[in-house]
Amino acid sequence: MRRFVINLTLFSEEKTEKATPKRRREAREKGQVAKSREVVSAVLLLLMFWCIKTLSGFIYDNLAFIMNKFLTIFSNVDGLYEAKNLHNIFIQSVWAFMVIIFPILGVAALASLIANYLQVGFIFSFKPLTPNFNKLNPLEGIKRVFSKNSLVELIKASLKILLIGYFIYDFLRDNYLMISKLIYMDINSSVSFIGNAIITIGMRASAVLLVLAVFDYGYQLWDFEKNLKMSKQEIKEEYKQVEGNPQVKSKIKEKQRQLSLRRMMAEIPKADVIITNPTHYAIAIRYDSEISDAPIVIAKGKDLIAHRIKDAAKQSNVPVVENKPLAQALYKTTEIGQQVPVEMYQAVAELLAFVYSLKNK
Repeated sequence: MRRFVINLTLFSEEKTEKATPKRRREAREKGQVAKSREVVSAVLLLLMFWCIKTLSGFIYDNLAFIMNKFLTIFSNVDGLYEAKNLHNIFIQSVWAFMVIIFPILGVAALASLIANYLQVGFIFSFKPLTPNFNKLNPLEGIKRVFSKNSLVELIKASLKILLIGYFIYDFLRDNYLMISKLIYMDINSSVSFIGNAIITIGMRASAVLLVLAVFDYGYQLWDFEKNLKMSKQEIKEEYKQVEGNPQVKSKIKEKQRQLSLRRMMAEIPKADVIITNPTHYAIAIRYDSEISDAPIVIAKGKDLIAHRIKDAAKQSNVPVVENKPLAQALYKTTEIGQQVPVEMYQAVAELLAFVYSLKNK
């Protein structure tokens, strides 16, 4: 009894193949790229805290200036409600806040651009903004809540809370004596201590979050490549779209060969002579001084096509002359529509002279 082995993978739609360049290009045009938001957040926080630490003296001076202006105007009871004084203090306060905020916002914007560019390069697409009504489907929403990505996001959020909580606890444990003395400190010392505490905790947490973001980027890259994978059938369909159906292309080429052969055979009656091997090659030569300065090969063929050329020549009473070396040389060196090479002029001229002499008789 015969056993028939069936390869079940042929019927499988499992996506096991790496994505093709076309698939990657289409995904990028849709804004689908491997990107970790944790990298952007971590770089943003780290550089912002670094900026605040670097500009701490500058920020302190401007805040002190604002507080001084407020306290000055409130100390002057007579001019407290004058529009001129209120307008001046408002303009000065707003300007002082802008001077403080703008450098920090500039660093934040630059950090965001750098973090995104290092991950995905330059990409500009409106397709992610296209409304997707599937997101309004309650069933799809439930699937997203209990999906693998939701679980990963929950783990990341828990880790961040634990890490930040640990750094706050560690700082409070090491500085609880200093914290208990804040009430007895002057304003400058207490503000300096609180500012340093915030910056220290923030920079430590940002550095650890950056390490966590590296692992998250690796996961996002792996998940992106996994989702981008294609099945064998999808690759075949894409190849057909890009290169065309091989069967159709083969039929088109065959049709083109047939048309070319018909055109070539239609030129046989115009030939002056057919040079043969005699069995393997056949070359049709035509010479018209009004068209060209040298004889032209108007048809050539090998084996079966050579026999068809000779048959067509007999039907049209075109002379067939055997010359093995010349037939082989012309077939290998000269294409249809080209003039006979210079080194073969004499041999072809002698042969044409012989044919013309036969025709004159």
